[in-house]
Amino acid sequence: MHALTLALLTSLFAAPVFAQVPAPPVVAETTATAIPGVIAAGTRVEVIKGGFSGTEGPIGMADGSFLFTETQANRITRIDKDNNLTTFLENTNGSNGLAFDSKGRLISVQTTPGKTLIGVIYPPGQEATLSDNFDGKPYGRPNDLVVDKKGGVYFSEPGPNATPGQPPPAPPLTPAVYYVPAGGKSMRIAEGIVRPNGIQLSPDEKTLYVNDTAGEYVLAFDIKPDGSVGNRRNFAKYPTVNKTPAGAFNSGADGLAIDSDGRVYVVSLGGVHVFSAKGDLLGTIPLSLQGQNIAFAGTDKKTLYIVGRGAAFKVRLLAEGYRGRAK
Repeated sequence: MHALTLALLTSLFAAPVFAQVPAPPVVAETTATAIPGVIAAGTRVEVIKGGFSGTEGPIGMADGSFLFTETQANRITRIDKDNNLTTFLENTNGSNGLAFDSKGRLISVQTTPGKTLIGVIYPPGQEATLSDNFDGKPYGRPNDLVVDKKGGVYFSEPGPNATPGQPPPAPPLTPAVYYVPAGGKSMRIAEGIVRPNGIQLSPDEKTLYVNDTAGEYVLAFDIKPDGSVGNRRNFAKYPTVNKTPAGAFNSGADGLAIDSDGRVYVVSLGGVHVFSAKGDLLGTIPLSLQGQNIAFAGTDKKTLYIVGRGAAFKVRLLAEGYRGRAK
């Protein structure tokens, strides 16, 4: 073989092989099919913007604008009806889920390691810790919350996030759902959920809904007078559930929203799934990438905002979000 050819071949086969980096998710508009009473056929799911630093905690404001948390950037961002973006709040202690109470205070689950808590974050000067431990043990990484009419806070605690390539840290508390009565101490009200995530109340506040990211079903509980829960049941089955190599379930279930007719909106694998108040699947609003959380906003609460994987979307609905709470 010619010496030059041999040298070229040797160089080629000795060259390092670089692993392919997965392409980033495509943020694109999608088109919905009809869901009677919920969304008209051909309605566009509009892209507001991509490239955010974490996308969680969506909630509507009284003026019709919309807030969500950029957890990695440690801020809360605001979007008005014309899609203009402004910073609403900086230095949010890693805020994730958001909710307003009847006093107009913004309450968040705050996830900075070593400073995890449930507390008032806005307005300025009214910041307060509502709960930062259960039985003296700190929360691992609380996720989502909803505030009832009595001022009590329901929140989910799935435990700390695992770091890729490393074993998950040992959580100080096992995954559970908690309730903090107004002015009271945290109560652990539901255990045995693999990874509790999104949390929501029915319009009449008689039922608590909880998403399980590592389960097959949206869970429902009856609410007792003291805020605790009972009668756990499988409310609705996620339409798409994968299994991990170890045989565990992955539904991707995250945020929850509720409309004025008691329909339950669930972000999980495959898009935003809409269930009747009885748990029947009515249809799915498609997304171009995996969503994380959702909320009704706008002055008439007929716009559903969706955030996930660094992007924000909105879609106009026929249905109206429940007006009795901000979330």
